[in-house]
This record gives sequence, structure tokens and C-alpha cells, in this order.
Amino acid sequence: MDSLAPPGVSLVSLLSLLACGFQLLAAVLLTHRYGGRCSSVDRLVLLWLFYDVIVHLTLEGPFVYMSLGGTVETAEGPLAELWKEYSKADSRWLVSDPTIVSIEILTVVLDSLLGVLLIHAILQDKYYRHFLQITLCVCELYGGWMTFCPDWLSGSPHLNTSSWLYLWVYLVFFNGVWVLVPVLLLVQSWFGLRSLNELRTPDRKRL
Repeated sequence: MDSLAPPGVSLVSLLSLLACGFQLLAAVLLTHRYGGRCSSVDRLVLLWLFYDVIVHLTLEGPFVYMSLGGTVETAEGPLAELWKEYSKADSRWLVSDPTIVSIEILTVVLDSLLGVLLIHAILQDKYYRHFLQITLCVCELYGGWMTFCPDWLSGSPHLNTSSWLYLWVYLVFFNGVWVLVPVLLLVQSWFGLRSLNELRTPDRKRL
């Protein structure tokens, strides 16, 4: 069956990437459904937030469930196969590494909740929008740091960079997105809060 996939990419890899594509499509449809009255920038933010919450709940949620009841290595089913595929790049996800599972519990519960609340805040133009946005972004960045920093400090024994797919797609791209977008949203919140402050105190000197 792997003959159906491009060279260097297994059928499981292809199906896993296709599943991520469906998640993105779901986020696009939700943004189109609910974000029609928002600005173009906020529609992009909503697209990210819908995708973020979908990934946390439909991918990382099952990972936490499998890890608390056993390991991905012993689990069965399509989502188990997806995580087994990702574990080829980072073997900690295969064996219920305590640090990874702890981070993912926080991600699934707290980040998903913050994401849903932030979507509501954007759609309803709530005053606490940027407070939630900053909090969520810091949580995402902290989770990424604690996922990789301990392994880097020990010489990256669990990371497999022998394949372009594992290095550039699984490790760099899929994790890098959760660094780049939160940083951009923090910048947006900085300018958004500065603009609000200038509206309240127009005569004060800008920082």
C-alpha cells in the first residue's frame, strides 16, 4: 500500500497529513460561518484559533487518553497510528513520557478552554479579548519550550532527524507553527492595547 505514497513518505504519513488537512478545512468552514462580520485580520486570527482548538481536542486529547490508560505504543486505532507515525520523529510520544503527558494535559484542558473563550471574545468584541489572547499565547509558547528544551539539554536523544519528513515536517513545521503564530498574536495584542491606551489618553507621549 505504501506504493501509493510519494517516495520517502509512507501511506500512514500521507493519511496523517491528510487528516491535518481536514482539520484545517473544518477551521476554514467555521471561520466562514461565524467570522463574516469580523475584520480580515480577525478572521485570520479566528481561523488559527478554530484550528488550534480542533487540534488540541481531536489529536492531543486522544493522546492524553491513550497515555493515561497505557501508551501510544500499545494502543490501537487510527489516532494511535497517527501518533505512532509522529513518534518516529520524537520517541517520547510513544511511551507516555511524564513531561510530555503533563504538558499535553495542560494543553488540552487549559489551552482549549482559553481558545474557545478567545473566539467568543473576538466575535462579541469583548474588553478582555487581549488578556485572553496574551494568556493563550504565553501558554502555547511555554508548552513548546518545555516540550523540547529538556530534550535539547540532554543532547536530543529522543529526536530523529534522519529523514526530511521527520525533521522539517513533523518537528520543525508542525511545532514551529505553534511558535510563530503565538508570537505574531502577541505583537498584535501589543499594538491593540497601545491603541486602546492612546484612545483613552491621546495627549500622553507614546512609548
